[in-house]
Amino acid sequence: MGIEPDEAHGDMNSAESSPSGNIHGMPLACLLGTGADSLCTIGERSPAIDAADVVLFGVRAVDAPEVKLIRASGIKVMTMRDLDSRGMQGVMEEAITHLGGCDRLHVSFDVDFLDPGIAPGVGTRVRGGPNYREAHLAMELLADTGKVGSVDVVELNPCLDRENATARLSVELLESLFGKRIL
Repeated sequence: MGIEPDEAHGDMNSAESSPSGNIHGMPLACLLGTGADSLCTIGERSPAIDAADVVLFGVRAVDAPEVKLIRASGIKVMTMRDLDSRGMQGVMEEAITHLGGCDRLHVSFDVDFLDPGIAPGVGTRVRGGPNYREAHLAMELLADTGKVGSVDVVELNPCLDRENATARLSVELLESLFGKRIL
């Protein structure tokens, strides 16, 4: 199974490496078998996923200890610099090719992946994320693979949203991920 987290952050910290101690910065590490045993062994196998089947996409805010963990893990990372220099389509095609051996894909949609100018309703805002059309293109290209089997949506905080803009945008992006087209 492939996983394509869309996020500003790496979510690769452990309790020992995290400057904040926030557990929401640790799920990918746990899925890869790094972290508290109680979290790493919840599923049928540990690690739950293979590093070769992971692409971190849209990363732009990673603390120093997490950089070391990400590099040591061997997962594929596509930063915002990659998107800026090669464009959303080119980088998405590279990510999809990397995951080509996977029968199905799981998309972990961290809403903080989006630029806070279009998605203010997140707790960890980081400027410089994808704009409206770039985000839709990413979801549309994932949908075109026909392999998306599951998705989770995280980091949406309605208390911080403005006129429900982030929630509405998240629904629109999920519609694109599930195959909604203009025509």
